[in-house]
Amino acid sequence: MTAPDFRSARMESAEGYGRARQAWVKAVNKYLAVMDKTAGPIVAPYLRPIAARLEAGLMGFWLLWHLEGGFEGLQRLGMSRTTIYRNIKHFRLATGQHPDEYVIPGVRLDVEKYLAKRMEKESTK
Repeated sequence: MTAPDFRSARMESAEGYGRARQAWVKAVNKYLAVMDKTAGPIVAPYLRPIAARLEAGLMGFWLLWHLEGGFEGLQRLGMSRTTIYRNIKHFRLATGQHPDEYVIPGVRLDVEKYLAKRMEKESTK
């Protein structure tokens, strides 16, 4: 007798129907709602400075992304693929958009001017 081969009856995803995940997400959201009401006012003053540093780092990443020409430009600067992907993920979590499509209201970049000045500095070294 051979063992049944379930490969021909694959589920749409590794999560199956997603019932366990849905139950888990519901429980976590309920827990977070309670924690937000009770612990939120206590921890908020401590989290604000951390959040500000993280946001500044993400905005720096956004700036470099545009000034250096995106993914490959960041690699040319020496950033690893993993670091770039991690920053893209954090950026998307924070802003809801990829750094390539995100626009900061009131900020205009002059990439040509940036590159001209950078090339000028590099040629005098």
